[in-house]
This record gives sequence, structure tokens and C-alpha cells, in this order.
Amino acid sequence: MCKNLVEKGNLDKPLVLYNRTKKRADDLSAQLGFDKTIVVDTIGEVVKRADIIFLCLGDDAAVNGAVDVLLQGEVEGKLIVDCSTVHPDTTNALEARIIGKNVEFVGMPVFGAPAMADAGNLVCVLAGAQASVAKVQPFTTGVMGRATIDFSGQRAGNASLLKVIGNTFILNMVEALSEGHTLAEKTGLGTANLHQWIEAMFPGPYAAYSTRMLAGDYYQREEPLFHVDLARKDARHALDLAGKSGTRMPALEVAERHLGLVKEHLGDRGDIPSVYGAVRQESGLKFENKE
Repeated sequence: MCKNLVEKGNLDKPLVLYNRTKKRADDLSAQLGFDKTIVVDTIGEVVKRADIIFLCLGDDAAVNGAVDVLLQGEVEGKLIVDCSTVHPDTTNALEARIIGKNVEFVGMPVFGAPAMADAGNLVCVLAGAQASVAKVQPFTTGVMGRATIDFSGQRAGNASLLKVIGNTFILNMVEALSEGHTLAEKTGLGTANLHQWIEAMFPGPYAAYSTRMLAGDYYQREEPLFHVDLARKDARHALDLAGKSGTRMPALEVAERHLGLVKEHLGDRGDIPSVYGAVRQESGLKFENKE
């Protein structure tokens, strides 16, 4: 996202970078150009230098903690944009707190893997006051994203609600692929034959995840693209929403249980497609599909 803001965002001043692990911000600054970025040591310095502040953090507690610090600075009149995947109740509470401090707020979770973010192909979901959303739109389609879903004038939590529900589609897709490939192997059809059909019938995310599974990427990767803990957090948020609304999501319940098995087997190396290993293991195969 930062890469595309710098390269295509028509910024009139350097992009301010802050990360709790400073080396990551330093490495990103070196990659993007020291003349185009500024690395700061504290959130307070972000408030002093930036007019629009984008947040992208791992969970609800991290977002709340960052906002607590932001609101301690001279942030009045500025705009906070949260790109994190959090519970919609968290987003709505943040919106009320932030607006109460005379600060603008937009919820902007995004859909897309890291490679899509690098390529500027994210799908951005915007919700909040119309005037605030309008300030963010120049940085979405054609800059950070390929498409924008516009919920202008709606509560910011609606963007998070769509993100949480949307992520259940990804989890259920991975579960279906995992079960299908396991069945294809055990019945003798073969995973390669099934993969040919997937590529012909469902090019795009289905084919990409299928390729990662069959290549063994789901257990060989040291740095997951979608950490198992984040996937489990998203599943819990969706199941909480389902429980409160009287909705059953049995497919998601199965996927969430398999994510728990992934965590047990791979620890912090667990990724969403690692569900394939859990399904294999439950079906009497080895977790790993290659020697």
C-alpha cells in the first residue's frame, strides 16, 4: 500500500512511516526512497507530520491501543483511516470516539493478498461520513486498489462487517479445496487431474490456492502470507456475529477447527492454505503432501 501511495498517490510531501518494529519502517523507506519517505520513532510524531493517518494493524487490541495514543496528540481536524480487519463493533466504537474529538474517521479494510497490495490490485471498502470518504477516494482506485466499494454516509462499521463476512468466503474456499484435493487423492482421481478442472472452471483465487497447496507451499513457507492467528481471529469475529444474529455457519465452524489444528502443527508458520494439511491428517494422510 505504501509503495503505491508513493509511486501513484501524487503526494505533495514525503510519506510518513511508523512501525512498532522500526527496522521494518527503515527497510521500507530504503526500498521506496529516502527522498520520498520519512521514518519516525513515535505515533506522536506521525500526528505532528501527517494530515491523513492510515492504520493497518493485526487485531482489535492493537488498533485500540494505537488510537489511544493518536488521540493524545494534536489530532483535531485530521483524518484517521483504519485499514485493519477488526470486529464491526470495534470500528463503530472507534468512529464514535474519534469523531467526538473533532477528528474525521473512515473505515477502509481491504481485500487482497500481499502480492495484490504490491501491484495496486486491492479492493478497498470505504465507510464513514461522505466528506471524509471523499478525501480518501483519490488514494484507492488507480493507486492502492483496482476497485472501491463505496459505503459513503454509512456507519464505518459496515466496512468492517463486509470485510469479516467476505473473509469467510476465503476460508470456506480453502476448506472446499482442501477437502476436494484430499478426496481426489484417496479415491485415485489424483490431485493433478482435479487441479486441471479447477484452473478451467475457477481461474483466479481458487486456482492460485490450489497451486500453493499442491506445491507444498502451505507448510514449507517460513513467513505466512495470511498468519493462522489472524485467520482464526477473523473466523471468531464472524462466528460471534452469527451467534448474535441467530445465524448458523457450520462450514465456517469446520474451517475454524481446522485452523486450530494448523496452529498446533505449524505454530507461527501456519497459513490459510495450511488447512489442507489438517484435512489430510484427519483423513489418514500425512499433513505434508511431499517427502
